[in-house]
Amino acid sequence: MHEQMDRKNVLAMKLLHYFITEKNYNPIILQGADDEIWLENMDGEYKIIRIVSNHIINEEQYNFDIFKTKHIVRKIKKKTFSFSMNVLSIFTDIDSDVKVENTKNMDCASIYDEKDILRYNFITDNFPDIGNKMEFTEEGFQLFMKITSDINKKNKEDAIKVDEVFKRKVPYVTIGLIILNTIIFLLTEFFDYKTYFVENYSVWGYGIVRRGEFYRLITGTFIHADILHYFFNMYALYVIGSQMESYLGKTKYCCVYFFSGLIGSLFSVILTRTASIGASGAIFGLLGSLLYFGYHYRVFLGSVIKSQIIPIIAINLIFGFMSNGNIDNYAHIGGLIGGALITSGLGVKYKSSKSEQINGIIVSCLLLLFLLFIAFNYVDFS
Repeated sequence: MHEQMDRKNVLAMKLLHYFITEKNYNPIILQGADDEIWLENMDGEYKIIRIVSNHIINEEQYNFDIFKTKHIVRKIKKKTFSFSMNVLSIFTDIDSDVKVENTKNMDCASIYDEKDILRYNFITDNFPDIGNKMEFTEEGFQLFMKITSDINKKNKEDAIKVDEVFKRKVPYVTIGLIILNTIIFLLTEFFDYKTYFVENYSVWGYGIVRRGEFYRLITGTFIHADILHYFFNMYALYVIGSQMESYLGKTKYCCVYFFSGLIGSLFSVILTRTASIGASGAIFGLLGSLLYFGYHYRVFLGSVIKSQIIPIIAINLIFGFMSNGNIDNYAHIGGLIGGALITSGLGVKYKSSKSEQINGIIVSCLLLLFLLFIAFNYVDFS
């Protein structure tokens, strides 16, 4: 029995070492999951990997294990806002007469030692280096110390990265944007600039296309019609902007804000034949950026995205469509789309691949060029 336990422990440790240090998987703490280890990597082909050391003696026990696993996976899918989730279950102690079969979205393997893993094509196809990476010169206690040391080192590195991304930072850019919005609002309300800043903006479309006043696509995002319009937008900018500036960094945050505002203005020009005022298009862009960011960090933000951010977006859009034209929902939708797309191009730190960023930049540029082409060539402002 002691030898059997040693074999399973060593095999589990080698598997853990490979998936954590080489493939960026992280342990999941689950209640009631005895004698099994769960690992997650939401960017991997297998989002969940299970290493099961429990002794399975018959088909009934095996089938119950699969049933229980699917139940837990459904909960993880909801928490991480995942539509599909491929799972790899690796059994290290299962009787030979138990038939191990793959099921929908779950591949299963039964192995006695590390050489057995090479018999499964679905493993070697996704992890072609697993055989070599599980070979160690160390044995016994030295092997235990090396694997433990390597895993601890990788976990510390990951913890530092997560802390760097989520650590609260002073939102200097957001504060600057609020100050600029405030200055312009005071000019419009108390220094007789309202005619220039607000009323004249009712002819945006004509001004942009016919007179070449391109700057109005951006400057309009700093204009507000009244105190309530200004207050609600500035409050939303502070709450959402502070978070996104912290997550993205100042440069990427600025790019998302102004690109979203530009796309929102173009949506408004094309679909309403005029252009709205206010920062809400850019703010919706920050919400779109948060959705994209949260999807990549859905282990940490999945429940927040699902329970708070999506309902906020939905409620605001529904309220906008019910407002009898007082709220420009087209600018909101344009900003939302623009924010998500430009964030994919700029990339999420430690998560986005180069190909993903290139695709995001291409799509963002194509969207901008398409909207400019439509606005300048097919919109009738007469």
